[in-house]
Parts: sequence; C-alpha cells; structure tokens
Amino acid sequence: MEALYHQTNKQVHEVQSYMGRLETSDKQSVHLVENEIQARIDRIFSNLERLEIFCNKEPPSKRQNAKLRVDQLKYDIQHLQTALRNFQHRRYAREQQERQREELLARTFTTNGTQKKILDVANMLGLSNTVMRLIEKRAFQDKYFMIGGMIVTCVLMFLMVQYLT
Repeated sequence: MEALYHQTNKQVHEVQSYMGRLETSDKQSVHLVENEIQARIDRIFSNLERLEIFCNKEPPSKRQNAKLRVDQLKYDIQHLQTALRNFQHRRYAREQQERQREELLARTFTTNGTQKKILDVANMLGLSNTVMRLIEKRAFQDKYFMIGGMIVTCVLMFLMVQYLT
C-alpha cells in the first residue's frame, strides 16, 4: 500500500510539472503534451482504484488515515484534470478565433457590384452623369456628417454621465 501510494503521489507531482510545461509548449507539441498528461492521469486513476481496495484491507486503526490520504490524492488529480480541460477549452477557443480572423481577412469587400447596379438603374431612369456625380458627392459628404453626429452624440452622452451622476 505504501509503495503504491508514494508512486501515485510522485506521478501526481510529475503531472503538475507537465502542466507547467503545457503553458510554454509551442502549437505543434501541445497535443503531445496534452496526450501525455491525459495518459498519466488515467494511470493515476487506476492506481487510486487499487489504493481504495488496499485501504479497505488495512487494519481499522490505520484505515481512516489511509482513506484520507487516498481522498487527498483523488482531489489533487481531479483538480489537475479540470485544469487540463480548461486549458484545452481555452486553446480550442483561441484556435477558433484565429480561424475566424483569417477567414475575415481573406474576404474581399467590394461595392463595385452595388455601384454598377445603381448606375444601370440610373441610366434606365435617364439620369445624367452630372446628376450621378452630385449624388456620389452627396453620399461622400453624408458619411462625414454621420461620423460627426456619432462623435457629438458620444461626447454628449459622456458629459451627461459625468455631470449628472
């Protein structure tokens, strides 16, 4: 019982050191380290099952102390397993964000199709090129009015919050 307990305790400390290594590993080796940690955790769980059986075979005077030590090991390894799951979840979310970012950067946003359709409709309606240029100029100016209005609104909201609360 004692030898298995010390061996299991040593394995728990090794898993803790691997968890520290997990944070500093690069993207290629992180899967290998995760798999190694999970394999060690599985071995520790099997050792804990054997330790529980041995606890029940201990004399009654030592049984309480042995159960406490095994329960402490169980708690430690459950904590390590939860930390591993949290790390894997954060890594997965980070990878997904990077993929989405790359997809967005790869997209090309153009208004040429829309602008061409507008010109076709305007030609159908008989609007001249001069009128079309005036409309485009007005749209360009309206953009600055909209941005200015948004800035003024934000400043007013900030001032109201500052002075009214």
